[in-house]
Parts: sequence; C-alpha cells; structure tokens
Amino acid sequence: MKTVVAGSLGECVHVAGVMNFLRLAEAAGWRTVFLGPAVPIEKFISAAEREKADLVGVSYRLTPENGERLLGEFAEAADDLRSRGVRFAFGGTPPVASRASSIGFFERVFDGSDPDEVVLAYLKGQTAGQLAEEDLPQSAVARIRWKAPFPLLRHHFGLPTIEETVSGVAQIADARVLDLISIGPDQDGQANFLHPERQDPRRRGAGGVPVRTPDDYRALFAASRRGNFPMMRTYSGTDDFLELAQMYVDTIQNAWCAIPIFWFNQMDGRGPWDVEGSIREHQKVMAWYGERGIPVELNEPHHWALRDAPDVIFVVTAYLSASNARAMGVRDYIAQMMFNTPPAVSDAMDLAKMLASLEIAESLRGTGFRLWRQTRTGLASYPQNMAEARAHLAASVYVQMALHPHIVHVVSHSEAHHAATAEDVIEACQLARRAIGNALRGAPDMSVDPQVQARKRELLAEAGVTLAAIRALGQSKAPDPLTDPATLAAAVTSGILDAPHLRNNRYALGQIVTAIDKRGACVAVDPKTREPLDESERLARLHAGS
Repeated sequence: MKTVVAGSLGECVHVAGVMNFLRLAEAAGWRTVFLGPAVPIEKFISAAEREKADLVGVSYRLTPENGERLLGEFAEAADDLRSRGVRFAFGGTPPVASRASSIGFFERVFDGSDPDEVVLAYLKGQTAGQLAEEDLPQSAVARIRWKAPFPLLRHHFGLPTIEETVSGVAQIADARVLDLISIGPDQDGQANFLHPERQDPRRRGAGGVPVRTPDDYRALFAASRRGNFPMMRTYSGTDDFLELAQMYVDTIQNAWCAIPIFWFNQMDGRGPWDVEGSIREHQKVMAWYGERGIPVELNEPHHWALRDAPDVIFVVTAYLSASNARAMGVRDYIAQMMFNTPPAVSDAMDLAKMLASLEIAESLRGTGFRLWRQTRTGLASYPQNMAEARAHLAASVYVQMALHPHIVHVVSHSEAHHAATAEDVIEACQLARRAIGNALRGAPDMSVDPQVQARKRELLAEAGVTLAAIRALGQSKAPDPLTDPATLAAAVTSGILDAPHLRNNRYALGQIVTAIDKRGACVAVDPKTREPLDESERLARLHAGS
C-alpha cells in the first residue's frame, strides 16, 4: 500500500482541504498520515522519511507572498526527497496555487476548483494537468468503477435547434460537472426518425432537439469530446427500434439503452404500436443490447407512478423490469428509481418504496446478471419558484444517497419553468454534487428507520400478491407469464396493473383510485369510502366486477 503524508505548512492552520485530500486518498487505496496544521518544514521532511512516503501533500491558504517564500524554502529542503522518487502535490487558494505552480517543484497543484473525482483520478494514477479522453472510461460500467465512491452524474439535455444543442453540449463538457449527457430528441425525432414522410415541420423542436440525420448525432457527440469527455446516450425511440439502436451505437457510442415495457405506444400516444406489440419490440431491443454487452435501463416503474399508480405497482413493475431484462440476456441492468413521484409522497414512504423495489429486483441477481442503482428527482415535483426548486433538488439528492446509487440522474431545478439550458444543467449538477459530497462524508442511515422498514416489508408482501395474480393470468399460456407479452398486456387490460390517469384509455381498465395516506404513502382506496385497499381486496373486487 502506497503512503501519503499531508498537512498545512508553516503558520497555516486551515486543514479542511487536507482532510478532504486524505479522505479521497483512502478511497483510492492509499495509507494516509495526517500531520496537522502549522507544520514546520523540518517536520514535513522528517515525517516523509520516517513514513517512507510515496506522496507528500502540502497546503497553504494564507497570503500569496508569504506562501511563495515558504514554498520556495520547502522545495529547496525537499529536493533530495524528490530526487529519490517521492512525489509532491500542493493545494491552496487560487492566488497561492498560482505561486506554487510558478515554482515548478510540485507534480500537481490544486486550487480548490477541481471536482473531487479529478483529485481522485490523480490519486489513482492520472498525473496530467488535464484529463485526456483515454483517462476517462467511455463505457458505463467501467466509468462507474473508475469514479467510485462517487456516483456517475447524468442529465437530460436537448434544445429546440441542433446548433443550440451542439453549443450547449460543448459548454457542459467543458464544465466537467457530469459524466453522461442524455440527448433528448423531440417527439417527431423519436417517432419518425426513419420516416421523413411522417414528420411534421410544425412539430420541429417540440420537447427536445430536432435530430433528423445520423450526422446530427455525430455533431452532438463530437461536441462532447472535450472537458471531462462525458459519455452519451439517447432515447430508444418509439418505432424502428433496432435500426435506431444500431445508429445510436455507431454515432454516439450509446452508453446504455433506456426503454420501458408497457409505454411509448398507442396507450400513451407516443408511438404507433399497440401494447402487446410494443412489449415484443421492446424485448427485442433489450436482447439486442444484451448481446453486445451494453447495459439496459428499464424506465418502467416511474411511468406508473407519474400516473398516480399506488406504490405497490411501482414495486411490481420494478420486478417485472429486472425479470424481463434478465430473460432477454441483459448482463448489466440499470434500475432507475424516480423519487418524489407522486409529488405528495413523503420522503420516508418514498425511501421505503425504493428499498422494496431494490430488494425485489436484487433477488434476481446472479451469475451473468448485475444490477446498478440509478436514482433521480421526480419530474413533476419541482416548484416553479427557483430558490425553492434548488432547495428541493439538493434535498431530494441527499435522500437518494441512502440507496448508495451508482448513478444519479440529475433533473434540473428549472424543470417546472423551462427546458434546461446548458447553464441550468451545470448549476443543477453543482447543486447535486454538493449534496452527494455531504452525504458521502457521513450521512445518517435513513434506511433503518422503523417506519421505513415496516412499509418496505408491507410493500414486498403486497407485491407478491400482485405478481401471483399476473402469473395466474398466464400460467396455462406461457412458460414464464411475467415475460410473456400477451400476459403482460392482459395484466393492464384486466386492471391488475392500473393507474388513475388511464381512465377512458382503451388499452387499460382505468378504474383504480389512489390517495396519499396519513403516512405519506400512495395507496389504492375504495372509490366511495376512500378507505385503503390492500392488494388481495383490490384484486378480489376486479374478479367480482365491482
């Protein structure tokens, strides 16, 4: 194990930066020795020799003139150590860091503006002043491992013109604040990319960037080849799925696929397929990415929650998502969990729902099937007041960290007011990064709260009832009813899977009624009495026709 010794030099007593540097060094596998504040030059040298240091971290945060003089003396005294292979790094305020750089003694100088993951990369062996593309993994799993213990950050981005979006991608990449840019095409681009005859010029740029050719995607990817070289991904589209999948991999090296089971079709008005047909097509897409070793995310559960379905259906569809991904040969499955949905759900009940979803999905883990946790803030939960929205983003991300996510999907604080600009994306990521950093320094374990655990157990038991009902629906028709498109479609038309927003939808029953109970959980209720219904009672009423 390599050793780093670090402290604040001379009369400087500020050690917060030193402690953060040593914390990151421990995460990178170093043995650390903290020398404390106001360390004389001689003590630095003797400690480095005594501890057989491989790296010495020096900090000074007072006046630049005094710092420059002191650092010059330090460099002269430590030159023999450096000639013997000991490395030296400096950290301080920007004015002092500038003076430290001019001395030419330190291998790396940090001025406080570098993200933690850049410091971590240095401690893991990246010594250049700027990260190069080859220093940053360009596949999702490799980058998750490279960045640990910090989660990857992703953010959705798409402005009404290609030119604006290309410029924004470059700006975001240069800011080095996120690891993956999710390109959001407009609806016409999602549904009709390969069908110019179906495109409507009046819809151009509605809801996202109007990508119309592979070269549009290539231009977006080229704009990202700078800064911290963020990966890219995009929506799977709502038609011509396999042709689009190949094009996405060819043009933007699609980091992972994101696709639902039941949505993006005629049921929600976003695509040409009926429900059963779209399930079959979505499964083909999962299998296509699985064959190529590319991760797959099923953005399924939150589509039910966005339509006010009860928490138990969120948990059930979390299991269906993982089950279908595994059955289609996916090896790296990304479980997405959207918090704050519906917006009135309490943090405690939200966390319980996510813990139940993870536990039920992780029951499928095994050889050849890995699960990666991704969290996000609810789309519909943001207030329009920007100050309140910023607070909501930070608070939501802090709660999400109780799940130790591998990926945090940052949703901009601007969401309720306007589509995120590059400036909004950068600010949102900075807010999220601070909340994540605070949590990683030692957050209380909210997951062990007795109320949270009780609700988790309740949801798992209830989800078992619902899954059994789906199995029973198709047990005589398919070897595995939970991955059979006809059975899954019938689960929706029969009302086993249902949501209030599906009322009067010809593909769903649309009879369920939900409410937020006194705990802050979203539950099914009797339409007349508003009393909660457990799944056994709700499903029994379906069979009875009441």
